[in-house]
Amino acid sequence: MNIEIKHVTKVIKKTKVIDNVNFTFEGGKIYGLSGKNGCGKTMLMRLISGLIYPTDGEIVIDGKILGKDCSFPESIGLLIENPAFLDEYTAYENLKMLNGIGGKKIDKEGIAQLLNSVGLDPLDNRKYYKFSLGMRQRLGIAAAIMGEPDIILLDEPINAIDAEGVSDIRDLIRGLRDEGRVIIIACHDKEEMEYMADEIIYLKSGKIVKGDEV
Repeated sequence: MNIEIKHVTKVIKKTKVIDNVNFTFEGGKIYGLSGKNGCGKTMLMRLISGLIYPTDGEIVIDGKILGKDCSFPESIGLLIENPAFLDEYTAYENLKMLNGIGGKKIDKEGIAQLLNSVGLDPLDNRKYYKFSLGMRQRLGIAAAIMGEPDIILLDEPINAIDAEGVSDIRDLIRGLRDEGRVIIIACHDKEEMEYMADEIIYLKSGKIVKGDEV
């Protein structure tokens, strides 16, 4: 599995939010996107996911051009901005509803194991609207990795999660990396990024730059 970003530019309202980016993401690595707010981290994730298409350039996923050969990556999970869950559903019910979208469908036991892996109780009957911010974030991560997708995009995955939970999420993400997946994480915490990522990509004004230029 690899993702090739070839001379990708995205223009929104006459502004280049991504500017001639070239990079290749390979399976079996955790990539970190680092930079100040508005540098293009989330926009690059949206481009890779197929939520938007480049103004110029190509995104090629295992030989298929996004937007030409396929509308979306065939196997992808993502946590970008605020995930959409149903307020009146439990964590288990929300995952059951999403099961099979973007990855392989899993059975009831698989959903329960997935919730346990992110620190949520599959038997918890609380509705989503009663969840704390940390619980919502954990559920978002569970939804992103459900069905073992080949590509996993996580935007600020450890927001609102306690220290013990952060350690568990790190271990979970590293385990997915070791299975050969492409994992791309955006995080504003530089120390956490350096600790978690195998390779860090620094962005400034939509361009890839050296770390000391951010």
